[in-house]
Amino acid sequence: MAVAVLLAFHVNVYQLPESAVAGPIRPLRGAERRTMTGPNGGPPLFLATMPATFDQMQLRLAELPQCDCEPDGFFLLTGRTSDGYFWRLSGHMQEYLPEESATPRMHRVELNGECPAGFLDMVLRTMGWPDATLAFELVQEGVTLGEDDFRRYAASAEAV
Repeated sequence: MAVAVLLAFHVNVYQLPESAVAGPIRPLRGAERRTMTGPNGGPPLFLATMPATFDQMQLRLAELPQCDCEPDGFFLLTGRTSDGYFWRLSGHMQEYLPEESATPRMHRVELNGECPAGFLDMVLRTMGWPDATLAFELVQEGVTLGEDDFRRYAASAEAV
């Protein structure tokens, strides 16, 4: 029986800022990963919002299988892989009201746990992905990655 591949991570997910640029390459989980920075070399400025509102995202999450979504924005997805391994992915939604908007939008979603890639994709779709380009800030490591580098990082052998 094949062992299911799980992605493991603790990230804050943001809308990718237009001002983000390629940053230094850093060793993360045994491999070189390209980070992202702001235009002056510091962290990216996460001022942009995602296309989804809090209520839209919450309604979309509630439609996912095995998802419990609380009114305060906390949610939990759980399941078992084909080989019986229990996985869980928890998240917390944060909204923001940009000056140019009359409607608050999703600013950041914290995601923590491990899950199959398909379930991560389901959660990202609730935020507006793949139309929205996202950035992934690694909470423990304090660096930001683009989607491709984040997925390789999350799937790396040293992840779990």
